[in-house]
Amino acid sequence: MDIRNILVPLYDGGTDSALTTALLFARKFGAHISALVATGDARDVAPLAGEGLSGAMVEEMMQATEAEDRKRVLQIKAKFDAFTQKHDLRPQRPLSWDRSPDDTGLSASFDIVTGSAHDAVVWRARLADMTVVPHMSETDNARATETLHAILFDSGRPLIVAPPRIPAVVGRRLCIAWNGTAEASAALRSTLAVAQSADAVRVLVSPDYHRIGPEGERVIAYLNLHGVHADLHEFRSIDRSVGAGMLAAARAFEADMLSLGAYSHSRLRQMIIGGVTRHVLEKADLTVLMSR
Repeated sequence: MDIRNILVPLYDGGTDSALTTALLFARKFGAHISALVATGDARDVAPLAGEGLSGAMVEEMMQATEAEDRKRVLQIKAKFDAFTQKHDLRPQRPLSWDRSPDDTGLSASFDIVTGSAHDAVVWRARLADMTVVPHMSETDNARATETLHAILFDSGRPLIVAPPRIPAVVGRRLCIAWNGTAEASAALRSTLAVAQSADAVRVLVSPDYHRIGPEGERVIAYLNLHGVHADLHEFRSIDRSVGAGMLAAARAFEADMLSLGAYSHSRLRQMIIGGVTRHVLEKADLTVLMSR
């Protein structure tokens, strides 16, 4: 998988870690960073006129919403500009890339779009090689959390969740969680480019995690075919939590990145009783690649 376009939806929280994570990948692969801010449509408050609010009150609410969005966008754009200047990223206008396959100069663009998270962000993610979002617990922004899941379920591309703190490296020591599912297979395929450039790779398996499908030894053989030498490690749950055991195994390996398939069980089931995906999203302190 050739990584050339990295999408980064920007929010009020987690901007620095998400941009830095994207930059580390961009440096590794000579990729372009496509930063994106999605703003709500002020006209969405218009239906409130049917809830007993006067036209003047609705108009005032629309103006307030637009003013708040403009303020938020300006603040995020200022952070983005400071970041690109600090790291000497070549500015480009959105959708105006003109690069040859051998062009490894780093570049970045900033775009503002209006609409729902699904329309504004997910559609862009479908033409990105990966999308980097902030760590889930770092912001109370409900839009950011919903966008994360929309990208994961509807983009058809891998999702990168940045760590809570700004990372120094990414993809040097890589753990690949394997449970035999189609979701794990998609994540494995999406991780190949990172694995091929990593210093060390470990495949994590567990009898508490494995579903019906190929065993871990076959993953090692598959990686070998792609020039990746990896070892196999079996981990155990901690206090009946597979996610906790997986993260502990990644820490023991001193991994800076973890790859896994997301939501092998339904998202609703995991919201109600918990699950590996939910635990990793909330508790991981390293860069995480998820795919479905």
